[in-house]
Amino acid sequence: MQNQNQAYDESCPISGIINIFGGKWKPEILYYINIEPRRFNELRRLIPKVSQRMLTQQLRELQRDGILNRKQFMEIPPKVIYSMSELGKSLIPIFNQLEIWGSKNMSKIQQSRQRYDNR
Repeated sequence: MQNQNQAYDESCPISGIINIFGGKWKPEILYYINIEPRRFNELRRLIPKVSQRMLTQQLRELQRDGILNRKQFMEIPPKVIYSMSELGKSLIPIFNQLEIWGSKNMSKIQQSRQRYDNR
Protein backbone atom coordinates (compact mmCIF):
# COMPACT_ATOMS: atom_id res chain seq x y z
CA MET A 1 0.00 0.00 0.00
CA GLN A 2 1.35 3.41 -0.96
CA ASN A 3 2.02 5.83 1.86
CA GLN A 4 -0.43 8.76 1.57
CA ASN A 5 2.32 11.18 2.49
CA GLN A 6 4.47 10.05 -0.41
CA ALA A 7 4.12 12.59 -3.21
CA TYR A 8 6.30 10.80 -5.73
CA ASP A 9 6.48 7.11 -6.52
CA GLU A 10 9.25 6.21 -8.94
CA SER A 11 7.42 3.10 -10.14
CA CYS A 12 4.47 5.25 -11.25
CA PRO A 13 5.26 8.94 -10.83
CA ILE A 14 1.89 10.18 -12.03
CA SER A 15 -0.14 8.33 -9.38
CA GLY A 16 1.64 10.07 -6.50
CA ILE A 17 1.27 13.44 -8.16
CA ILE A 18 -2.43 12.96 -8.90
CA ASN A 19 -2.93 12.03 -5.24
CA ILE A 20 -1.94 15.60 -4.33
CA PHE A 21 -4.95 17.15 -6.10
CA GLY A 22 -7.12 14.12 -6.81
CA GLY A 23 -9.88 12.53 -4.80
CA LYS A 24 -13.51 13.30 -4.31
CA TRP A 25 -13.31 16.86 -2.96
CA LYS A 26 -9.92 18.40 -3.80
CA PRO A 27 -10.75 19.21 -7.44
CA GLU A 28 -13.89 21.10 -6.38
CA ILE A 29 -12.07 22.88 -3.57
CA LEU A 30 -9.33 23.97 -5.96
CA TYR A 31 -11.86 24.99 -8.60
CA TYR A 32 -13.63 27.40 -6.24
CA ILE A 33 -10.47 28.75 -4.60
CA ASN A 34 -8.94 29.35 -8.03
CA ILE A 35 -11.88 31.61 -8.93
CA GLU A 36 -11.20 33.69 -5.83
CA PRO A 37 -9.84 33.21 -2.31
CA ARG A 38 -12.46 31.64 -0.05
CA ARG A 39 -13.38 31.34 3.58
CA PHE A 40 -14.13 27.94 5.06
CA ASN A 41 -17.89 28.50 5.31
CA GLU A 42 -18.02 29.75 1.72
CA LEU A 43 -16.56 26.42 0.63
CA ARG A 44 -19.09 24.57 2.79
CA ARG A 45 -21.92 26.40 1.02
CA LEU A 46 -20.42 25.85 -2.43
CA ILE A 47 -19.77 22.14 -1.78
CA PRO A 48 -22.75 21.17 0.41
CA LYS A 49 -22.16 17.40 0.29
CA VAL A 50 -18.70 17.59 1.90
CA SER A 51 -18.65 17.18 5.68
CA GLN A 52 -16.94 19.76 7.86
CA ARG A 53 -14.39 17.17 8.96
CA MET A 54 -13.55 16.11 5.40
CA LEU A 55 -13.30 19.69 4.15
CA THR A 56 -10.94 20.52 7.00
CA GLN A 57 -8.82 17.45 6.22
CA GLN A 58 -8.65 18.19 2.50
CA LEU A 59 -7.74 21.85 3.09
CA ARG A 60 -4.98 20.81 5.49
CA GLU A 61 -3.57 18.32 2.98
CA LEU A 62 -3.58 20.92 0.21
CA GLN A 63 -1.93 23.41 2.53
CA ARG A 64 0.65 20.83 3.66
CA ASP A 65 1.52 20.06 0.03
CA GLY A 66 2.01 23.76 -0.67
CA ILE A 67 -0.96 24.03 -3.05
CA LEU A 68 -2.97 26.41 -0.86
CA ASN A 69 -2.13 29.34 1.37
CA ARG A 70 -4.02 29.84 4.62
CA LYS A 71 -4.18 33.34 6.02
CA GLN A 72 -5.61 33.90 9.47
CA PHE A 73 -6.82 37.35 10.49
CA MET A 74 -6.85 38.15 14.19
CA GLU A 75 -10.39 39.43 14.36
CA ILE A 76 -13.48 38.59 16.30
CA PRO A 77 -14.92 36.39 14.99
CA PRO A 78 -11.75 34.78 13.63
CA LYS A 79 -11.36 34.96 9.86
CA VAL A 80 -9.37 32.51 7.74
CA ILE A 81 -8.98 32.79 3.98
CA TYR A 82 -7.65 30.09 1.66
CA SER A 83 -5.99 31.05 -1.60
CA MET A 84 -3.92 29.39 -4.29
CA SER A 85 -0.18 29.42 -3.65
CA GLU A 86 2.25 29.99 -6.50
CA LEU A 87 2.71 26.22 -6.65
CA GLY A 88 -1.07 25.78 -6.76
CA LYS A 89 -1.37 28.36 -9.52
CA SER A 90 1.10 26.33 -11.57
CA LEU A 91 -1.56 23.57 -11.72
CA ILE A 92 -4.08 25.83 -13.49
CA PRO A 93 -2.81 25.10 -17.04
CA ILE A 94 -3.03 21.38 -16.25
CA PHE A 95 -6.61 21.76 -15.01
CA ASN A 96 -7.45 23.81 -18.11
CA GLN A 97 -6.11 21.01 -20.33
CA LEU A 98 -8.13 18.44 -18.37
CA GLU A 99 -11.23 20.56 -18.86
CA ILE A 100 -10.59 20.77 -22.61
CA TRP A 101 -9.95 17.03 -22.79
CA GLY A 102 -13.14 16.35 -20.83
CA SER A 103 -15.25 18.62 -23.02
CA LYS A 104 -13.86 16.99 -26.12
CA ASN A 105 -14.20 13.39 -24.93
CA MET A 106 -17.02 13.17 -22.39
CA SER A 107 -19.63 12.14 -24.96
CA LYS A 108 -17.31 9.34 -26.13
CA ILE A 109 -16.86 8.19 -22.54
CA GLN A 110 -20.62 8.23 -21.93
CA GLN A 111 -21.20 6.21 -25.12
CA SER A 112 -18.57 3.72 -24.06
CA ARG A 113 -20.14 3.39 -20.62
CA GLN A 114 -23.55 2.85 -22.15
CA ARG A 115 -22.21 0.16 -24.52
CA TYR A 116 -20.44 -1.53 -21.61
CA ASP A 117 -23.50 -1.39 -19.32
CA ASN A 118 -25.79 -2.76 -22.06
CA ARG A 119 -23.69 -5.90 -22.63
